[in-house]
Amino acid sequence: MLNDYLPLMILFGLALALAAMVVALGHLFGPRRPTDRKSQPYESGMKPIGPGQRRMSVRFYLIAVLFILFDIEVVFFLPWAVVFRDLKIVGFIEMTVFILVLLVGFIYAWKKGALEWE
Repeated sequence: MLNDYLPLMILFGLALALAAMVVALGHLFGPRRPTDRKSQPYESGMKPIGPGQRRMSVRFYLIAVLFILFDIEVVFFLPWAVVFRDLKIVGFIEMTVFILVLLVGFIYAWKKGALEWE
């Protein structure tokens, strides 16, 4: 059984070796001329003003995580729709349960006020 995976292991090993070689060659032969101007943060051609770190509201991250969560879950509808006729009633019931779980999570986030942007 291990022989079936041998080409895959060889390909993975070659990819790792090539990546390590490219990084090592870039480090060995790449130019190193640090200057004050190069070490400054790039701000789209403008001089940087103020601190480099800005305090962000936790609500921004919460909205972003909820968007990613519900957006990624909706991606599962496409494969289900493609094979819907083959799955018959069992596939319909499973997707209904899936949608109900998503709906419960959405209603919970809504009731907690996680979707309010202040």
